Amino acid sequence: MRYLLDQAASTVAFGYTMGGNPARGTMPVKTADIRLDLDNIPASSVVATVDAAAARAGIVFATQAMRSPLVLYTARHPEIVFRSTRITGNVNSARIEGEITIRGVTRPITLDAQVFRQFGTEAGDRRKLSILLRGSVNRSEFGADGYPGFVGEIVTLDILTRITLAE
Repeated sequence: MRYLLDQAASTVAFGYTMGGNPARGTMPVKTADIRLDLDNIPASSVVATVDAAAARAGIVFATQAMRSPLVLYTARHPEIVFRSTRITGNVNSARIEGEITIRGVTRPITLDAQVFRQFGTEAGDRRKLSILLRGSVNRSEFGADGYPGFVGEIVTLDILTRITLAE
């Protein structure tokens, strides 16, 4: 079944270290093509685009540095794209293998996923769902390696998408 993204209620939260201290930021989910079969999870697929140019890294100077040519280079690469290649598991605990493109570089990624009914929906109602995805990337593998020694290599991802069954 095809689901539509609720852009306003969906976001990519990311974590990183800056000067040895934990920091967090967000990026809006721009588009998503979600095909979800809750009875046969491996038949599901997703292609999602994140608006890297609208990312916020928590504080103004960190946001500017993240968008710069030394990190995401959003003037040239304003989007990050994820495409699933294989999904295993079930709605309570799934693994999504796929490819993520950052700065024009595509690498494999695996995300852990859980599907939930949205608050206020009745048991068995599959029309409004939330999907929580977790994973991480090594930013230097994508050439986003600016500010080494000050900004950590690993970026954690906590992605929350809210979706509604397409009628």
